Amino acid sequence: MSSRHPPASKLPSPAERKASTSTVGGARPRVVSSSSKLGENERRAPAAHLRKPSGATTGPERRTEKKEVLTRETVTVRPRSPLKHTSESRVNARSRRDADRVPKPAERASASNSGSRKGLEEIPEIPWAPQATIIPHTAAPLASRVSIPPLASTAPQALQPQPLNQLSLDAQEAAIIEDLLFVFMGFEGQYIRFVETYNPSEEKDRLIGPQFRILAHLDPSLRDLTISMLKMATHYTAVEASIEVLSREEFGAVNHALCATVRHLLKDYLVLMAQLEHQMLTNPAFTLHVLNLHTKPTSHMLFQLYTMGTELLKANGVLEDDENSEDSSDDSDNLEGILESLREGGQAGLPAKKICKGGNVLGLITKRLASMSGDPAARTLLTRLLRDASRPYMAMLNEWLHHGGIKDPHAEFLIKEQKSIKRERLDQDYTDEYWEKRYTVRDSLVPPQLEGVKDKVLLAGKYLNVVRECGGVDVSKVVQDVPQSFDDPRFLENVNAAYAYANSSLFNLLLTTHALPARLRSLKHYFFLDRSDFFTYFLELGTSELKKPAKLVNIGKLQSLLDIVLRQPGSVAAEDPFKEDVKVQMNEVGLTNWLMKIVNVTGLDQDAATGAISNYTTPATQAPVTDDKDITGFDALVLDYAMPFPLSLVVSRVTLTRYQLLFRYLLSLRHLETLLVGSWTDHSKVLSWKHRSKNPRIEMWKRKAWTLRARMLIFVQQMLYYCTSEVIEPNWVSLMSRLNEGSEDVPHKAGEPAQVKRTVDELMQDHVDFLATCLKECMLTNSKLLRINSKILATCTMFANFTSSLSRYLVQADPELANAATAAASAASAPSKPTHGHSKSASTSITFDPAKVDKMFDIMHKYEDNFSRHLKILLDTLNYLAATETVVFLSLCARLSTANEGGPGQGDVY
Repeated sequence: MSSRHPPASKLPSPAERKASTSTVGGARPRVVSSSSKLGENERRAPAAHLRKPSGATTGPERRTEKKEVLTRETVTVRPRSPLKHTSESRVNARSRRDADRVPKPAERASASNSGSRKGLEEIPEIPWAPQATIIPHTAAPLASRVSIPPLASTAPQALQPQPLNQLSLDAQEAAIIEDLLFVFMGFEGQYIRFVETYNPSEEKDRLIGPQFRILAHLDPSLRDLTISMLKMATHYTAVEASIEVLSREEFGAVNHALCATVRHLLKDYLVLMAQLEHQMLTNPAFTLHVLNLHTKPTSHMLFQLYTMGTELLKANGVLEDDENSEDSSDDSDNLEGILESLREGGQAGLPAKKICKGGNVLGLITKRLASMSGDPAARTLLTRLLRDASRPYMAMLNEWLHHGGIKDPHAEFLIKEQKSIKRERLDQDYTDEYWEKRYTVRDSLVPPQLEGVKDKVLLAGKYLNVVRECGGVDVSKVVQDVPQSFDDPRFLENVNAAYAYANSSLFNLLLTTHALPARLRSLKHYFFLDRSDFFTYFLELGTSELKKPAKLVNIGKLQSLLDIVLRQPGSVAAEDPFKEDVKVQMNEVGLTNWLMKIVNVTGLDQDAATGAISNYTTPATQAPVTDDKDITGFDALVLDYAMPFPLSLVVSRVTLTRYQLLFRYLLSLRHLETLLVGSWTDHSKVLSWKHRSKNPRIEMWKRKAWTLRARMLIFVQQMLYYCTSEVIEPNWVSLMSRLNEGSEDVPHKAGEPAQVKRTVDELMQDHVDFLATCLKECMLTNSKLLRINSKILATCTMFANFTSSLSRYLVQADPELANAATAAASAASAPSKPTHGHSKSASTSITFDPAKVDKMFDIMHKYEDNFSRHLKILLDTLNYLAATETVVFLSLCARLSTANEGGPGQGDVY
């Protein structure tokens, strides 16, 4: 099929065309040439011409006959040309010039049958003049805007052709050939018309393609051959209508590129029609069989385009799919789109209809290409369609891989961008939305060629996008020498190279430019109380404020104290360049209740739990473990850290929350240790504890109190040592070693694809795994361990805070201490009368009471029983978990077993 135009000299002259259309005769002329092949340099004719009749006469007879016919008849010329794209001016001029000299084919055939030159009666002019109109623009700019011509069945009876049974076989063949050239371009002929059920005004009918009917009395041999050729006309009309539908804006750039290629093929098809018309007019040997042979390859091409177009229309829901294929649209995309529109202040509409675009179209063509691998012609055609259709998709892919940007106005790229998730909200992003949800993969729009590397494509663009936002990518630079289609052998190499470059760029940005290791060490100092001399000093300075209820704590005062402590010369924080980023906060929810809410929802070790970390008000499935109404500043204190972008991607808000959970737990242990050490100080220095009583029961009670305090202190110290030295420190060393591995460049030979030893996503996952492991091994992710641990720590805290009350009980139970205290109180109140009432009250409060001894034993028994019972449950639970989950609990069981010694039941005497 050639589109080259021959020189003007090759075209038949008007005189030759006139002579070829005026001759009448009976016998079929002798075949001059044995070859019926089309000439390569023949061009399409500018207008429709009638086929040369089969008869031929000598020169003089032809001239006389021509004159007689032209003077005795008036013929109405067909109002349209078989070539749609012929200009209107040439058609009109041609019609005016030939209206008086071109006889109708039916009349020509009738004259051939009779063999006589009877005068034809003049046909009166019919006032039936259909006009073409211009259709308004649609969403498909290249779609036809010319109105649909009226059906042949609506024409007046006077314009109907002569019946076929009145024509000879040669005349029938000539008429059918002429009609086929019209039908091949979507128009009705004189003897070949649309079926009555076809309505060209209905889009669905046009997309399915018209069926044709042949008027009666056509020779059976001609009818069978004509019917077999009409399929090409059906396919052409359907393909032409399909590309007009798929060229609409909502179907995307890939469909538009595919339609452009199909339009180019249809242009070649119309060139073939022009060449066939020229052969009909000039070649006496051009028969219906020759026409069929010439259209065979084109018919096969149109069949492939028709079946592919039908599949696309069914996938888009334009045509009904008999197989009820799955919805090609992504339901999650629809839901996310509705949510995004709501966030941006829009209104949520109904879900959009399914649209097959982008990667879906490429996947459909690829699937057909694989199924047609045994058909060379179809394979060549589909390869061309795939190459041309993939060009806009590859342009988007290269923009994403090399600039980190998305230019996807029709939402057909495999990467989806949620523009409502902005970088400015990272400090409030408790679900890692920016990194996890801002850019996601549309699985339904991934072409088969990218299925194996879609994760690399996603990460390459995400990494480069971060570098671009930090000014590390020149977006104005045009990417050159990159694959433009999927059949380029460098296609996968381009993806791998872009992925390696983006990964190394972001790694260098994080580790070198923004000093990620130094940031992580700073976090360790503040949140894991590593070398925490400064923090101990801070707790001492802020004790008076932290003893208050959390609602009454002055956060500004605590922040000032922290700033003073961090700038104290000699501390580890004094030389920290990031100390300005540490802030003090108060969380009115207790640590245990906070953790229980998270664990009851999903568990910290699952990815979906990140959303629950920030949701303090999430209703728990069980009652709160502790009462947080009167929570003190020590229990509510938490540190915050301002992490700049892009480090906030690695240390995100949800990751920082994990740091805060560990910090609050370590702080509670450290504060409890301080309280128990204070109790030890009271037991060692206060007179009531130092005095040796003559009552042996009181001395035994003291030993019980000292033993219980020692057991509690051992428990707390062993828990602190386990959490810091056996959990956090080894996992921290492992994290830093993996971080250092990623910073090393991987050498590769020139010409080979770049290799990636460590990715940024692996680094981020290592960081999350480090924190998750620490939380799990510190017993903060198991609801049973949380409850038991909370009860033990509450018992220890109550005992440490009750030491002063126990001291008063001890004074009242010992007569010597009671008398001494009474005398001291009287002496203190003697000099001043106004204090007499207070002295009397004091004297009354330290009155000797022997019954206090029994009460003291009851109180001590309750503390011992609670501590020992919960400690035993904790040890049993840890032993079970050590056997089923992690062996790290074995060392903790061995350490805590020392705190279980000296408990009740070992020779107690009351």
